[in-house]
Amino acid sequence: MAPTTETLTAERILEATEEVLRRHGPAKATVVDVARALGVSHGSVYRHFRTKAALREAVIKRWLDRTSEALAGIAADEDRAPGDRLRDWLAALFEAKRRKAYDDPELFATYMVLTREAGSVVDEHIDDLTGQLTRIIEAGVASGAFAAGDPAAEARAVFQATGRFHDPAYFTVWQLPEADDDFATLVELLLRALRTD
Repeated sequence: MAPTTETLTAERILEATEEVLRRHGPAKATVVDVARALGVSHGSVYRHFRTKAALREAVIKRWLDRTSEALAGIAADEDRAPGDRLRDWLAALFEAKRRKAYDDPELFATYMVLTREAGSVVDEHIDDLTGQLTRIIEAGVASGAFAAGDPAAEARAVFQATGRFHDPAYFTVWQLPEADDDFATLVELLLRALRTD
């Protein structure tokens, strides 16, 4: 039986949209395709998302939020020393981005296209990630593990310095044999720069 408007949720629409994008790619995927996959009229989809662009932005936000939510737990874990927290957070970000690129290459290619259309969503994601880094660095300063400075500026610098390991533009180098060693070396260099000793 086809779902009714009452059972149709934004989350179900986003799941269907992701699958349609995976199958058809961003150039050919339409709201009609999403509605067809759900067994509803395209008007039902538009009741939840007013435009195709709004639907695509919501899909991108959902995709990016998965990474942010996973990292938030590490950033908030006050039982870990700040240096360990920073190292683990950066490693988790690198691994999350790598998994997205290589576990589902069709969807990753689609997201590469869509993120260019959804600048504000990507900017909000970066703000969230640098906010998490700021909290880790602030905890390091408060504990005396990191030298006092401007935690927000240092968080942005750490994020930018590690871009090769999380910016999707670099996904082709993430599987190089030296990638993990290069990443570990960079993280240790950044930690030395932040430490007080």
